[in-house]
Amino acid sequence: MKQVIVVGAGPAGLMAAEVLSRAGVAVAVYDAMPSVGRKFLLAGKGGLNLTHSEPADLFASRYGQRRKQIETIFETFDASDVRTWATSLDIETFVGSSGRVFPVDMKAAPLLRAWLRRLRHPQNGPAVQFFMRHRWTGWHAGDDAPSCLDFETPAGDVHVQADAVVLALGGGSWARLGSNGAWVPWLRDRGVAVAPLLPANCGFDVQGGWSAHFASHFAGHPFKSVSVSLTTSHGMVFQRRGEFVATATGVEGSLIYAASNLLRDDIIANGQTTFHLDLLPDRSFEWVLAQVSYPRGTRSLSSHLKSRLHIEGIKAAVLHESLSKEQMHDPVQLAQTIKALPITLQATRPIDEAISSAGGVLFEAADDHLMLEALPGVFCAGEMLDWEAPTGGYLLTACLASGVRAGQGVLNYLHKK
Repeated sequence: MKQVIVVGAGPAGLMAAEVLSRAGVAVAVYDAMPSVGRKFLLAGKGGLNLTHSEPADLFASRYGQRRKQIETIFETFDASDVRTWATSLDIETFVGSSGRVFPVDMKAAPLLRAWLRRLRHPQNGPAVQFFMRHRWTGWHAGDDAPSCLDFETPAGDVHVQADAVVLALGGGSWARLGSNGAWVPWLRDRGVAVAPLLPANCGFDVQGGWSAHFASHFAGHPFKSVSVSLTTSHGMVFQRRGEFVATATGVEGSLIYAASNLLRDDIIANGQTTFHLDLLPDRSFEWVLAQVSYPRGTRSLSSHLKSRLHIEGIKAAVLHESLSKEQMHDPVQLAQTIKALPITLQATRPIDEAISSAGGVLFEAADDHLMLEALPGVFCAGEMLDWEAPTGGYLLTACLASGVRAGQGVLNYLHKK
């Protein structure tokens, strides 16, 4: 019986293991953590977003420059297959108001338990074996075979060999859960092209920092019902409504994550980037100007903004971050800033704080089945590949799909071998 090693017990690795086991291949999954799927469980803590229900063309567009490669992966397993797969585990799903797909109970743990139960006790094929607290340390010294791996364990170092290997090691975010990017130099030393790991779906620090007053009073507060727009130095345009959160040093949250790749790349290219915040996207500039110009009598400006424009709290505070006292009393400048308040960012937050990461093994370094050209018999899957996507089910869908693709690639490789 053929033997395959899967390194990484996240969604991509587990999916590759399932494809292989179902085909009658003996699979051993190795992971540095004490238990399986730790990042998967944490990601589902607030409600497990499995995938998205939007049309396939729009769905594929979420992967930006890697759309073509991800679409190839989706040929064997796509967003609709995610729901079918969940149903096969007796996990029913529903489509939320935003189009996102969730398990009915919203939880990750029941799905993971059902999945592991099927992997360990399959109706067909050999059971998947799990080896936890096994940290991969690279290829066996003095052995040129790419399927000879070394692991560090509490009981000492272990050397293992198989007919093929699937690496599903994650990216560089959330290192405490196992994705620390330690594998990058090991693959580069073997001739594999790897793009630097960068934070994705991340927060940013504002240039110069918030004032002490703003940081102490409004860190953790959301900007609701706003719009963000930006044009990068390369002419890329972004505009979207939603909400995000102020942090002690800058900004984060769903609306910022949606633009994070553009913001990050502009900072890398220019050292900073600026987006414009529309505090009242439902109102025209002319309406705002009329309201701020309306005679306020003895009322304070803050009372006037609250009563006439419903601007208070964090929205009022951020105006004071951008404008001087004199500028606040200039109706035209105040109205312009309410409609397009510039916020300049100087840095991403550290990659370990990011929801996901960009960069990784270049698709050009692998064939269509995700086998590395420099290491025949070694396949890559999941976030360690060079792609990124916004939150909304896109990350998990691509991880699962790449696991399927790599698993099928291994089967094809073993058959030819």
